[in-house]
Amino acid sequence: MFKILSIVGTRPNFVKIAPFIAELEKYKNFKSILVHTGQHYDFGMSESFFKDLSIPKPDYNLSVGSGSFAFQMSEIIKKMETVILKEKPDLIVVTGDVNSTLAGALIAKTSKILVAHIEAGLRSFDNRMIEEMNRILTDRISDFLFITEPSAKNNLLKEGIPNKKIFFVGDIMIDSLKGAESLIKSSNCDDYVVLTLHRPENVDDKNLFKEILEAVTEIQKKIKIIWPIHPRTNSRIKEFGFEYMVKNMKNIKLVSPLGYIDMLSLNKNAKFIMTDSGGIQEEATFFGVPCLTIRDNTERPVTVEVGTNIIAGTKKDRIIKEAYKILLGKIKKGKIPKYWDGKTAERIVKILNKNLIKR
Repeated sequence: MFKILSIVGTRPNFVKIAPFIAELEKYKNFKSILVHTGQHYDFGMSESFFKDLSIPKPDYNLSVGSGSFAFQMSEIIKKMETVILKEKPDLIVVTGDVNSTLAGALIAKTSKILVAHIEAGLRSFDNRMIEEMNRILTDRISDFLFITEPSAKNNLLKEGIPNKKIFFVGDIMIDSLKGAESLIKSSNCDDYVVLTLHRPENVDDKNLFKEILEAVTEIQKKIKIIWPIHPRTNSRIKEFGFEYMVKNMKNIKLVSPLGYIDMLSLNKNAKFIMTDSGGIQEEATFFGVPCLTIRDNTERPVTVEVGTNIIAGTKKDRIIKEAYKILLGKIKKGKIPKYWDGKTAERIVKILNKNLIKR
């Protein structure tokens, strides 16, 4: 019996771990243990996702909560050590690029436990992003690196990761999406745009955030915008005194963070999406909905090369220009990338089963 301990902490983690845990349960020689660090701690950003994704109740909830990078890392590592000493897992699985990802990988490695990283090898090449540091460091100490697209393999090989550790399995987020397809509400109405913003490099920079809001101000004059607003972003609007800008946008609707199914439904039926979220870039490509990424880069280039994603940057004029193109019917057509077939978790667990038995 192999003990597999999975660590989650934020909404993107939940979406990625759900199909993996469901697949583990099909194997009699695996015991699944789930740890929630509590990095996302309110209901809208945590518990509702567990419900929508049918994720079992975590075996451990570390209740770390919000805080600086140093605070979250130290708290997770300290509390995880107690869990590891009690459970003695054979493998620790982390997903994505959040603080919980790196903290989980570090405590695993220092405890001499194997590490598997789901969604490895993605790179934005933007060192301002904490997520970029988390990705690079997690990959350096992982034993199994499960990648979503070919560019990830090239990145890892250039960084000196042995080829034998890298496995091209596809995008596990699509497993969750396909599993939820029957619950997604369809609509013939696409007279709105979805906006999401949360990245520190966008919303923590007062001047940059203001420029993005100025672009949004112009676009909402042409089409309704629905904005599920992240707590961090809401805080910065108040801190920077931007409430007046938002109040003057008469054609924008602010809503609280949505559950998984509701957010998928909103995205699927949108005219287009404006976002700085990596996961939403992937969802837009799967749905065939045009996506404007409000960043100067993406760690998911397949969504640009194959999918519907366009890097719109963070400058007001460029964002407006790309939005108006879509409104005029100049829509980028995309297709579904390789292995976005809902079988990624199946491939991952088969690989782990084969390799763990050998050891």
